[in-house]
Amino acid sequence: MISVDGLTVEFGGFTLFDNISFVVNKKDRIALVGKNGAGKSTLLKIFAGLQSPTRGSISIPKDISIGYLPQQMQLKDSRTVREEAELAFDHIHEMERDIERLNTQLAERTDYESEAYQKLIDQVTHLTERFQMMGGNNYHAELERTLIGLGFSRSDFGRQTSEFSGGWRMRIELAKLLLRRPDVLLLDEPTNHLDIESIQWLETFIATRANAVILVSHDRAFLDNTTTRTIEIELGRIYDYKVKYSDYVVLRKERREQQLRAYENQQKKLADTEAFIERFRYKATKSTQVQSRIKQLEKIDRIEVDEIDTAMLNLKFPPAPHSGSYPVIAEEVSKSYGDHLIFEHVNFTIRRGEKVAFVGKNGEGKSTLVKCIMGEIPFEGTLKLGHNVKIGYFAQNQAQLLDDNLTVFETIDYVAEGDIRTKIRDILGAFMFGGEASEKKVRVLSGGERSRLAMIRLLLEPVNLLILDEPTNHLDMRSKDVLKNALKDFDGTVIVVSHDREFLDGLVEKVYEFGNKRVVEHLGGIYDFLERKKLENLQELERTAPAASATPVEAQPTQNKLSYEARKERSKALKKLEKAVAEAEQKVADLEKAVADLESRLATPEGAADASLYTQYSDLKQQLSDTMDLWTEKTMELEEMQGEN
Repeated sequence: MISVDGLTVEFGGFTLFDNISFVVNKKDRIALVGKNGAGKSTLLKIFAGLQSPTRGSISIPKDISIGYLPQQMQLKDSRTVREEAELAFDHIHEMERDIERLNTQLAERTDYESEAYQKLIDQVTHLTERFQMMGGNNYHAELERTLIGLGFSRSDFGRQTSEFSGGWRMRIELAKLLLRRPDVLLLDEPTNHLDIESIQWLETFIATRANAVILVSHDRAFLDNTTTRTIEIELGRIYDYKVKYSDYVVLRKERREQQLRAYENQQKKLADTEAFIERFRYKATKSTQVQSRIKQLEKIDRIEVDEIDTAMLNLKFPPAPHSGSYPVIAEEVSKSYGDHLIFEHVNFTIRRGEKVAFVGKNGEGKSTLVKCIMGEIPFEGTLKLGHNVKIGYFAQNQAQLLDDNLTVFETIDYVAEGDIRTKIRDILGAFMFGGEASEKKVRVLSGGERSRLAMIRLLLEPVNLLILDEPTNHLDMRSKDVLKNALKDFDGTVIVVSHDREFLDGLVEKVYEFGNKRVVEHLGGIYDFLERKKLENLQELERTAPAASATPVEAQPTQNKLSYEARKERSKALKKLEKAVAEAEQKVADLEKAVADLESRLATPEGAADASLYTQYSDLKQQLSDTMDLWTEKTMELEEMQGEN
């Protein structure tokens, strides 16, 4: 459908893409992955026609429509939510006007038997059929389903878009894009402004109703639930995997290991051959064998090992100063803005060392309660901070508050105090701002770079209560992993406001759900919470879904994670598969050693003359191939079961 041929993009001597080629097929679900700055957003802009490559081309047929949702956009505020969303159906309105115009002509004419009159009837019939096929009679229901799925209530439809935050207006743009049903959907971080329920609705839409999709996201669960092909961008090259993200991670590691094994085996064989040549080069009796080995060396295709981008973020929080046993206690806390109640009767206690999540739809008060805890806004009730509690705070808009005119180094030097100033260069290097990057102006930084720079502030002084409001927006996969591991190792207390399920999984042991003006405590991890919420959501959907809904409740996808009881029941099967994988791995290692030993023998003059060794070698290689296939099969079964667990 779309062909990328020899695409090269260069910026001021730096090569972002180096002669890459691939094809996008109908119904492809492609995840673009790679570190921040690798070129994911640039590639989407080239697909959307907003940027041109230095060399190469993208061939897009004329009848293919493309819809693009960037990370940031300029939004207009002159319409209501419904009116803005209805712009997605301009083509239907135009068709409606054409049908009305043709019907008027038919009513005015009297030459019923003429060829022109019959042609007019055919036009009306054809347009009417197309109108019905494109949903002309029920697009209002489709529009309402989409807006509700993305978190709007019916009472929001008549409100001006100017009354909503930037995140909610981005949802309107996403709704318009989905309603247009383009042939190719380009989505750049679509989940950044969505809550968990809206993300799950978007997953269903993409899985069941979208055409081809190319998306960039740092939400692992979202990628796994929406894509079936993964294109990795690394150091100007691409690696195309016909699998979902979690399988790609396994295959990528396996590919690298296989490359290294093959490379090491070949290097050993080359070294042995070169040693043989050097040893017998000047012996007349060996000249024929020496010349044969020299020709062998010339014909060998040298194995290359893919370069790996080793730039990595290393993050470690300072030891947390000792605090009281209960860093935060809320008693009957309520918050209103005028007559608008955000939440009331909020009661909870967070113990020292606990890591908890604040989750719920946008606008339900998560960030508001954080501001209450911080003492930034007034509220009703009591919020007690424990003895010696020192708060480190990362806000959603922290990255936007940076001074664009300062350099990266100046930004940190300005706020650092005491001995920490002598370590600024080391800290910046750990956050991939080493060398010349520390002299970059803040204004030229990407969203991910700004977030990393803002995150550095948390390292400047020891704290024992970290409050992080959407910390993973604009962080790439590896940066998120390192941040998550650092938080798990942090010996203080953590409150995380996030919609990122994979980031929260294994990090938090308690979830506070915001909704219906209340805050409800749920013990257990994020997937335990989602499993319990699933039934509630389905019941609520059955009560509130419009009768015209085209997506029945039973068609909604189930959660990837099974309940605790189901996981317990499957533990035996998991252990059996884990044992099979371990046994296959051991057999692969044994066979590889046997193959390597035989290759060493074949590299000697005596071994090269022994025909039976070649038969053994062929048999061993076949056994190794079969065992590798078995290992791959069992590993995929294990990954699938773990994904359902």
